[in-house]
Amino acid sequence: MNIKPEQIRAHRLHAHHLDKKLPLTALETVAGACGLQNSPPGAWETALFNRIENCTLQDLHKALYQQKNLLQAWSYRGVPVVFPTGQSDIFLSPLQANDNEWPWIYTRGITAALDYLQMSFAELLPLVQNAAGYLNSHTIKSKEVLDQTLADLVANDLPADKKTLWNAPSMYGAKQTVGGAVVSFQLRPCAFAHLVVFGERQGISPTFTSFQNWTGHAPQLIPDANKQLTHKFLHCYGPATVADFADWLGSCPQQAKRLWQTAADELTTVQVENKTKYLLADDLTQLQAATITEETLLLLGAHDPYLDLKDRTIILADKSLHKAVWKTVANPGVVLKGGRIAGIWKQKLQKNKLDISITLFESLTATEQAQLQALAADYAAFRLAELRKFEIV
Repeated sequence: MNIKPEQIRAHRLHAHHLDKKLPLTALETVAGACGLQNSPPGAWETALFNRIENCTLQDLHKALYQQKNLLQAWSYRGVPVVFPTGQSDIFLSPLQANDNEWPWIYTRGITAALDYLQMSFAELLPLVQNAAGYLNSHTIKSKEVLDQTLADLVANDLPADKKTLWNAPSMYGAKQTVGGAVVSFQLRPCAFAHLVVFGERQGISPTFTSFQNWTGHAPQLIPDANKQLTHKFLHCYGPATVADFADWLGSCPQQAKRLWQTAADELTTVQVENKTKYLLADDLTQLQAATITEETLLLLGAHDPYLDLKDRTIILADKSLHKAVWKTVANPGVVLKGGRIAGIWKQKLQKNKLDISITLFESLTATEQAQLQALAADYAAFRLAELRKFEIV
């Protein structure tokens, strides 16, 4: 069965809750679709601005910091992700790798430190996890302080010769020890075990504590968490392949295949641009019928979940433009029209004044350009700012 790109776009817009804004009461449903990356900081807020009707920053911060219905922790690919607190076992536990599942994207750089220490990842991880128990009764401000605080605690459990190496200057950068670097790499596996989560942001600095300390209770265990995470990926990014899944997870192929197998008997195959891909059998009817009746314009933020796919030609056919959208660092936002990328946008916020500059990849009518300016004004208001400058270049 052949599936067209426009069907995939329509299906994914619906799966990502971008075809129609939902009320604030659906906040956990929206955040739980596939999680919301929060890198750069504030990305999760922009994602919800595009999905929740009339939401405010106050609403979102209340859910994350006061009601604690939402939680932020390092999740897939080792990036900060916001998701429903009650689903933490889905977004974290499946990412814990087995002994033969190496390397992980979030720990590849640790080799230099391990070689210097003449210690293995497996030797050090239990020590770092034990040190992370400190967070059950403490909250730490800033990532750098977190790294070194836990490194100092680990040092207490090392023999003298290893302690000297552990406390030596880091080969990765100034103002860091080798031990601090190791902790930095191993915080992701600690997060997958609920040992470290993000607390309330203080100005420009994040804070960190444990799940237990932040919520006041242990995480809710979900027996089929592996399958549920796989379902979330397939529903939001299908049709897809296990290699796509590995890229999304940030895992090695072996771990992705292990998780994929939990849903293997619920999958069906389709052909997309002469390639065999998989999706949930329950989604096939919706995918076949999916259509875009109105080419709605949206200003998606950088790293919006909708953009987090490997088959990028589905939403941007011109491959020569891909590098303008998906960069190594500092991705722009995108102008979305009917599910495809029609341009990019950048913002500059200074003293509650917001400037937005748009570069289009295709022509828009005067009416559509006016719609973009209205969207920009709405976004500025969401950011508690005034739209000072709007330009299409």
